[in-house]
Amino acid sequence: MSERLPLTIDGFQAGLISTQHASDGEILISYQMGGSGPPLLLLHGFPQTKMIWHRVAPALAKHFTVIASDLRGYGASSKPQGLADHSTYSKRAMASDQAQLMNAFGFSHYGVLGHDRGGRVAHRLALDYGKQVNKLMVLDISPTLAMYEQTTMQFASSYWHWFFLIQKAPIPETMIGANTEFFMQQFMGGRHAGLSIFAPGCWQEYVLAMRDPACLHAMCEDYRAAASIDLIHDRKTLASGQRLEMPMRVLWGEFGQVNACFKPLEDWQKLGTDVSGQTLQSGHYIPEEIPEGLIAEALSFFRD
Repeated sequence: MSERLPLTIDGFQAGLISTQHASDGEILISYQMGGSGPPLLLLHGFPQTKMIWHRVAPALAKHFTVIASDLRGYGASSKPQGLADHSTYSKRAMASDQAQLMNAFGFSHYGVLGHDRGGRVAHRLALDYGKQVNKLMVLDISPTLAMYEQTTMQFASSYWHWFFLIQKAPIPETMIGANTEFFMQQFMGGRHAGLSIFAPGCWQEYVLAMRDPACLHAMCEDYRAAASIDLIHDRKTLASGQRLEMPMRVLWGEFGQVNACFKPLEDWQKLGTDVSGQTLQSGHYIPEEIPEGLIAEALSFFRD
């Protein structure tokens, strides 16, 4: 993989797809595609880009047509200003981007693998476009609603960013923007595996993305939406009785705070009809920390 920016996953082709939204207008979604076979969409987390998959995607591309995209607000995708109700960065809006991306390629059925924030977008994608998503895998998360409703002192202390990033703009944007790399070093480096797991070029890409004021604002809006409009949508879905009908696989790091504070498998089984899962010998950043283990799990689950 070249260390020059922008980075490209080995063997993948990069592009942009235009998506349309009544309230947000045109949103451009950046993606990289490689391989052949059944389509598999990969969604990254905070504060990263589609390059989290650089150690995983080439192996998966031997069996699937792999599409790794940047969520709106992240990486090279569009970064619209957030609206007052944070709906611009609702998981419903972000999921619509990804559904339109896959539709643009003519994929009517596909698997989805999401890490962190990408897992939350994948969750809403599977709810709102359930006839398209045939299998769903999420990494190192419990459902957003469950995590907020089960918040403890331990969770609030370890996942402090959940409560910092939702503060009124531009408070977190200004504070993080004053020394972006320091924030990222403390935030990402303070987890189980430290900073050594991140390829230098990828780390540079993550830092440069967050240094963009529009990207930083979008990331904060992602979290503000999660603490407001996303909870409204999730509660409405729960009240309606709608469940995740497709096979779902949940993986989380044994050494992470999700494992310490929640019961991810039980939390997801309350929302789905066919949910399996287990811990992995990892911290939070599974795709970059234990890529071989994730590749094995993904092949086992998505090829069945």
